[in-house]
Amino acid sequence: MFLTPSELTSRNNYFEDFEPGDVIRHARGKTMTEMDNVMLTNLVMNTAHAHFNEDFMKDAFKDVAGFDTRVVYGGLNFSLVVGLAAQDTGEQAIAELGMDQIRLRTPVHHGDTLYAYTEVLEKRDSDRADAGIVRFKHYGVNQHEKLVCELERTVLLRRRVTS
Repeated sequence: MFLTPSELTSRNNYFEDFEPGDVIRHARGKTMTEMDNVMLTNLVMNTAHAHFNEDFMKDAFKDVAGFDTRVVYGGLNFSLVVGLAAQDTGEQAIAELGMDQIRLRTPVHHGDTLYAYTEVLEKRDSDRADAGIVRFKHYGVNQHEKLVCELERTVLLRRRVTS
């Protein structure tokens, strides 16, 4: 017996379930490994010394707190935060409409664990009867509760089917 997609997803992440001002602490965290950083940074062809060259970072940035060792690629950091939030904010997504206001606040290093929080900023009707638009603000924090990144994301979310 196979489950339908509606039986596999959460029952509380449809358009109707979000209200501006809601804050969600997402359940999972993820420890950033060296493999995560090197593999993803290579896949997107980012060749910055900061992600690969430990010797360069120790010398060039020795007086800059948090940058005296390799740092995890910022694109990976905010992507991971969106991924951690997806179970609660994306299972009913029909379309990702935008991601902006991306801010990288604190460097992430191999061994840091990231967690995600989401604030609902806005919700509005769309031109589709079966969906509405929700704008989220996602926050990524490390194991010390230090803000590492934040971004806004706008999503077209499915409405709950009523019959």
